[in-house]
Amino acid sequence: MRSLQYDLAFRARAKRTQTWGFALLSVASLLWVWFGVLLLLPYTLDGTYGEGKECQSRLLTEWGTANEGGEDMTCESERDWPELLGVLGLSVPVAVVGTALYTSGSVGNRLSEHAAEVFRLMEAERPAKDNA
Repeated sequence: MRSLQYDLAFRARAKRTQTWGFALLSVASLLWVWFGVLLLLPYTLDGTYGEGKECQSRLLTEWGTANEGGEDMTCESERDWPELLGVLGLSVPVAVVGTALYTSGSVGNRLSEHAAEVFRLMEAERPAKDNA
């Protein structure tokens, strides 16, 4: 009976670890989406007196306002490359830790299920040997 309690506690820890890994992978995915939005979508800068300045996306422009601001550098300085790379760089360790936690939780759960199944099969064989 004691081994059943240990096995259930082990599986609960494995599921909890897997859940934490999934949560961290979700955070990393949100950071990737945020990076994509900052990189690919055009944006508007709020100006004085309610006027806004349209800026092109950082990636999908050849010579537009986002990369070469000309005399007015507001678009170029608003979404600078270090900010974008900072978001991307922040997502990498979160994704690595999330992957490690999710994988270890999954493997722990599968090993526990396998050990329980092997034990059940051994117990099913035992009465058959005793009858023979």
